[in-house]
Formats: sequence, structure tokens, C-alpha cells
Amino acid sequence: MISKGVAWGEPGPLPPDGVVVRTDAQARAVVSEARRAKAAVPAIGLLGGDLCRTLGGRGDAARLHSDDAVRVPVDLGSVLVDGRLHFFVAHLVARRSWWRGRLFAAMNAEWMGGWDVAPRAHPNDGLLDTFDVSMTAGERLKARARLPTGSHLPHPAITERRVAAVQVDLARPTPVHLDGVVVGTARTLSVRVEPGALVCVV
Repeated sequence: MISKGVAWGEPGPLPPDGVVVRTDAQARAVVSEARRAKAAVPAIGLLGGDLCRTLGGRGDAARLHSDDAVRVPVDLGSVLVDGRLHFFVAHLVARRSWWRGRLFAAMNAEWMGGWDVAPRAHPNDGLLDTFDVSMTAGERLKARARLPTGSHLPHPAITERRVAAVQVDLARPTPVHLDGVVVGTARTLSVRVEPGALVCVV
């Protein structure tokens, strides 16, 4: 886990058994497959996605296999979706709509597409940045205009917390998106972080 004043990561190329991915969803699939097989998660070379952007990745495939590459420890998010265990590398979003109703997000990465959702998030601080949103459509429109620069925060209709674990009662069945992929619906979520569970290469 990152500490103030201590260098984070180390120079080094992707190991021979490493896996190269271009999206957060592909990285999540690598993690899920290894966990199902009760095997070690291989090092993941990132060429795209929100975690890659957060880590300063350049999308350069040749770099991943060169001495210019950097290996960094990265936290992993896990969640029980009504009792079923899932993983995410960048973000979890529970929502029925972007424009109305409750929205809950847990961010391991700073970015979600072109939005700087979690400006303070660090993918190796042992914490997830969570946001519980209950806004009118007009408020959401104004906040959306500020999302690309991260200036939507603070906001009185957004409850922001930095947590290692959290229980969420959604009250009604709500679609759950992990790294951009819907994995099901849930009334309750049990979310936690696994510090330094991954090695990513950029």
C-alpha cells in the first residue's frame, strides 16, 4: 500500500506469464478467472481503460515489454451482489438511471470514461472512494457538466466517503455495473477492498 514519501512501484517489463488487456472489463475477467480457479492472478499489462488512465498508462504495447515499463501494486474491489461474489478493478456503479433515482458508486480508479469522478482516488491506498447520489435531474445536468474536471465535488446531494469496506442497502432491485459490465441486480451490496491484490504494468 502506498505511503507518503515512499516510491510506488518499480521499473520492470510485463513478466512472461503476464496478460495484456485493453479494457477494465478484460482486466476484471482475468481476475475473475484466476479466482474461480483458485490460482494466482497474473500480472496485468494495461493498454486502455479507466484504471490504465489513472495509472498514467500510455497504451503503448511495446513499452509493456521493455525496461521503460513500470510495475505497480494495485488494490482490487470485491462485492457481494445479493450473496454472489464479484470483483472490479476500476469502479462499481449501482443505478437504475443516470438521471433519476439513487446512484451509488465505489471508485478504485479516478476516471470513468471522460469523467473525473473521484479526484482523490488512488488505486493503492487501501480505500475505495464511494459516492451516494440523490439529485434532481436539473442538479445532475449541472454536475455532469463539471465531471470532466472533477469540479462536481463537494456537493450537498453527494455523500462522499473513503472506506475499506461498506454495506449498502439499495432498498429496491438495482442494476450493478462492474467495470462497465452489468453483472445483475441487487437490493444489498457488501463492498470491500483487497489492498495490493494485483500487479499492473504500464
